[in-house]
Amino acid sequence: MPARKISTAVNVHALQPDRDAGHRSDQDVRFCRGLDDVRLAWAIHGSGPPIIVVSCWLSHLQHDWRSPVWRHFLRDLGEIATVVRYDERGFGMSDWNVSDFSLEARHRDLEALVEATGFKRFALLGMSGGSPVAMAYAARHPERVTRLILYGAVSPEPTTFEGQKLDVEETFRSMIRVGWATEDALFRRVFTRIYIPNASEEQMRWFDDLERMSTSPENAVATRLAHQAVDVAEEIPRIVAPTLILHAVGDRAAPFGNAVKVAREIPDARLVELDSTNHILLADEPAWARFLSEVRAFLGPDRWADDGLASNSAEPLSGRELDVLRQAARGLANQAIAAELGLSVRTVERHLSNAYGKLGVAGKAARAAAVAAVLRRGLA
Repeated sequence: MPARKISTAVNVHALQPDRDAGHRSDQDVRFCRGLDDVRLAWAIHGSGPPIIVVSCWLSHLQHDWRSPVWRHFLRDLGEIATVVRYDERGFGMSDWNVSDFSLEARHRDLEALVEATGFKRFALLGMSGGSPVAMAYAARHPERVTRLILYGAVSPEPTTFEGQKLDVEETFRSMIRVGWATEDALFRRVFTRIYIPNASEEQMRWFDDLERMSTSPENAVATRLAHQAVDVAEEIPRIVAPTLILHAVGDRAAPFGNAVKVAREIPDARLVELDSTNHILLADEPAWARFLSEVRAFLGPDRWADDGLASNSAEPLSGRELDVLRQAARGLANQAIAAELGLSVRTVERHLSNAYGKLGVAGKAARAAAVAAVLRRGLA
């Protein structure tokens, strides 16, 4: 699969690299149409196997590249994958004149976007409010999704409010209606502190601005209501793609219990706890390094296939085979690898043999060739 295959049917509006404030983005911004003719803005950057990001509702394709909150996410993920992301209907550079924010409408948008990219197989990353759309797509299109990553997942079931919780939610909606579009960020700062409580003042000011410029107060309220009505609980047990779920244990915007619910329902899903209270992980916290490491390793089989190294086998390298090859790349002998990973030497030899077969390397140079591939793909 080519790293950046783009459908010729797409209306292309490639923007010049963004060098504002010394920050450079090499993304191309393009547009396609949803089934109800809503114009959707999407962008592509990076290199490697494709991953489509179903992002949270607050986004702006160009503004995010200048962001002290999001810039590291775009930069670092683009170093390990070809990243496709888009502004949801009603947000960012997509059409704001929208009335339907339902899960079905957003799912149809994702289907249209996939066709616009030209990618036949890809990984899918569902972020926060975008996680139900990603889960629904993975359940309905198993032939397209190589693997599924969920971060900051919201509840797979409809959210209901009673008593004091209802009073709090009605207060939030009122603050959006009154303060979302004003110059004074007083009311928006309440939401900012929920999303990134450990952010610096500069980061909080940027997020305050993102809220105002990403959408209108009307769209923000309508989207909030639609997200609270989402129900994918019956669909997610049908997901067959390998699934990685990452979630900050102290997340106040999306409680950690959401991730536990989802992990219980998706067969063989792996849940990783991240030590943070931020809904959006910041560049200088250890949780971000853990997130990136987990995603890089999880995408490993896609990266092997993208490199053309698995030509002798349709089966990708397993996680354990990658673990063994990483230790070999450190220069460890089989006995040391066994001690490092808690395996027997014979098991290490078996994993290496299986990996060599999948990579199509043999003979005395097999180990060196496999290690070279690990280093070349940045998987060591």
